[in-house]
Order: sequence, then C-alpha cells, then structure tokens
Amino acid sequence: MSRISFEKGIEKFKTTPLEELQREAAAVRNQKNPKNRVTFVIDSNPNYTNICNADCSFCAFYRHPGAKDAYQKTVDEALKSVERAHQAGCSTVMMQGGLADYPLEFYTELVRQTRLRYPSILPHYFTAPEIWNCAKVNHLSLEEVLQALYDVGQRSLPGGGAELLSERVRLTISPKKMAPGAWIEVHKTAHRVGMRSTATMMYGHIEEAEDILLHLDALRTLQDETGGFTAFIPWSYKPDRTALRRKVKDWVGDVAYLRLIAFSRLYLDNFDHIQASWFSEGVEVGIKALQGGADDFGGIILEENVHRATGFVHRADISHMLRYIRQAGFTPVERNCLYEILKIYDSEEVLVPVAQAVDEENQLAIISRKRS
Repeated sequence: MSRISFEKGIEKFKTTPLEELQREAAAVRNQKNPKNRVTFVIDSNPNYTNICNADCSFCAFYRHPGAKDAYQKTVDEALKSVERAHQAGCSTVMMQGGLADYPLEFYTELVRQTRLRYPSILPHYFTAPEIWNCAKVNHLSLEEVLQALYDVGQRSLPGGGAELLSERVRLTISPKKMAPGAWIEVHKTAHRVGMRSTATMMYGHIEEAEDILLHLDALRTLQDETGGFTAFIPWSYKPDRTALRRKVKDWVGDVAYLRLIAFSRLYLDNFDHIQASWFSEGVEVGIKALQGGADDFGGIILEENVHRATGFVHRADISHMLRYIRQAGFTPVERNCLYEILKIYDSEEVLVPVAQAVDEENQLAIISRKRS
C-alpha cells in the first residue's frame, strides 16, 4: 500500500465510507500485529498536582494556586499512589500533573524512588507540557531535563498535552500551555535521549478535517525521523464543566471516533499500534474500534482524575478487560507501556506466563505476575 499524501488524506478522511475505511484498516492492522490478539496494560494514572498556569479552555481538572481544592504533593506523597498501583499489580504508572513550580529534583527523585522501591513498575511520567514547564522554571534545556530523567531510569513519555497539533486550534483552546511546535520538540528530544513515547489526539471541539490531517502528518513526519513512538491514542473531548463547551456546537459521536481510528491506521503507516479506548469512548464503541483497525485496548486505569473532573467515568477491572477483548473476537495479551508482552490469556481460566523482560542496562526486571 502506497503512502497517503496530505491532500489525498483529506479527501479520503472526508468522503470514504466508514465500512470501507474499516476493512482497509483491519487488513493493515493484521499485517503489523498478530490478527488474533489485542493487547492491554494494567496501569494507573495518578496526579501529583492540580495547580496549573495554562488555563486551557477544555480542562476541568486544573486549579490556580490558593484555590481551596488545589494541591501540590511531595515526592513521598506522590509515591503513595505508586504504592497503591504496586499493590494492585500494575506494570505501568502514568504520573502527571499541572504546570506548577517544581524543581527538577522533584521529577528526578520521583522517578528514582519509583525504580528503587517498585522495580516491577515502569514510570510513564510527565507529559510534554510538564517537561517544557520544568525546563522553563529551572532554566534548563529540554535535553537537560529529559537526560536527567533518563539517567534515573525513565524510559518512556506519555503523549498527553498534544490536543491538536494545529496552530489555529492551539491559539483558541490552549494558547498559554507551550510555544508553537513545542510538543513535537519535546518528543523529538525524548526520542533522541533514548526514550519511547506515545502520541495522542484530543478531537471533537473546534477542529476541521484539515486540522486533524495536520496533526497526523506531524506525527508521521517525526516517526519517520526518530521511530520513537509506540502508539497513537485518540480520544474525544469531554465538554462538561469546561469553558470550551460554550464554543462547541456539535457533539462528535461514535461514527467520528471509529472513522478516526480506521483512518489513522491507514495514514500513520509507520506506527505499529493504534489504541482503542473503552475508557474514553465506552465499551461498545471500543470493541467496534478493535474490529476496525485498532490492536490495543488501553489500560484498566486504577486511578484517573482528569476525565473524572468533567463528570465522565468508566471503570473496569482485569476480568472486564479480558471479557471485552474476547467479546471483540480476540485473545487478550497483557503488555507494559513499552509494548513488551507480559502475559497471554489464551483461555478463560489460565494464562501463559511470558519470560521476564529485563532492562539489562539498569538490571531492573519487569516481573510477570500470576493472576487468578
């Protein structure tokens, strides 16, 4: 299959029937991944602060300093969430927060202590805006911040904070968060120091098709250069309790999500993994997305507060996750945030343990855990 150009991509995204997109996407998905398997991760998404100076119009989570419900945790306080994740058997913790004035040492010590105390957990910490803000507050370069995190054991960066990589959209929904092109620059730098990262998109607000293609094209271009992205993860904007809801005229429904999943599989031809989200879109839509191009079902998400702040909550435990993936017609496979396989659940009752994977440079093991 030849690469889809930007111009052809806009036409295809707008006009190709959904069923046709899904058939093409499923075929490509099966070329890149085992066609009978869907991966998932047992993870948690806690926060170390809700204080933020970006004032993004789509966010209901942030608070200004001095607000009665604002909080700013210490390293030890933040590690309590990691301890809960460890006790629950998580392999990955995605720790993130607002844009507050923390020293670099807070971030490095949080990573260092996570690796020392919980070697079975991979710290998937700090979005691009947090890295950007840390560099700014501490008068450092992006590379200095990311290299410091790498040196204490961080190997992956979450994709949050991208929203839509269109300058027109950025100037409307989050003009204070970062400079133009900063999200791409952070991830390019992370890849250069040796980290992998995920790529995300929040759509369904003020964007047009051209904005979506600009976003996907920026991701594809960087992936051509670095190969550092593990997966693409889109989710729809949740308007309740946010300022941006006043500017959004039409709610984007299930068909738009399924179209985006299928199209992104075709356009992002250098990405191995496309994630469908039961968490952000609901189980039924997530299952349809698995059947239409996605190969990953995201995480169980023990703790999550950003979507919750909008009043949007979905919950699942491991038994639900296994049932949903089987309902979609696939074998569930547990992974970590680096997409290393930990377990294959090849029957209703037992699982096949996978040999433990070891980060040889740091001698930190990712332990295959047995679950009932």
